[in-house]
Amino acid sequence: MTWRGSTTVQDRIFAALPYILPLISGLEFGGYLFSQFPQLTIILIPLTPFIFIYSKIPFAGMVVFFLLFLLVVRNDRIIHFIRFNAMQALLLDILLVLFSLAMSILGRGLGENLVTQTLFNVIFLGTFGACGYAIVQSLLGRYAEIPTLSEAVYAQVR
Repeated sequence: MTWRGSTTVQDRIFAALPYILPLISGLEFGGYLFSQFPQLTIILIPLTPFIFIYSKIPFAGMVVFFLLFLLVVRNDRIIHFIRFNAMQALLLDILLVLFSLAMSILGRGLGENLVTQTLFNVIFLGTFGACGYAIVQSLLGRYAEIPTLSEAVYAQVR
């Protein structure tokens, strides 16, 4: 149930769409999991058009990030529900960029051992779980409360 008014079906769909950004960003961590279980690539089918666009347009992720932030999150004319979910998706994407940066720095010394593979799998599954939960909650018209992350989102979105 939303606490700032009711949402329409269109609002729910628009609130769920920004979670595509962290899902695509998290795919780089799923390589080990997909190589161990090739059947899991079936979950990528709905993301295929977005993956194609991101691979063809340089800096597409960064452009979408700034467009979401400037045109959606900071726009008070858009309902709070959509702005909240857009900001939460952006914060998830920021976390993934930080993980990617840390792994590129630490990855040189770690190599491809069991610890690295497990860490990549945990990051991918955590991202997939958080985005899946947030998408379902958004489509139901509820705020997806992810501990600590949602608190940061509430601080940013007035």
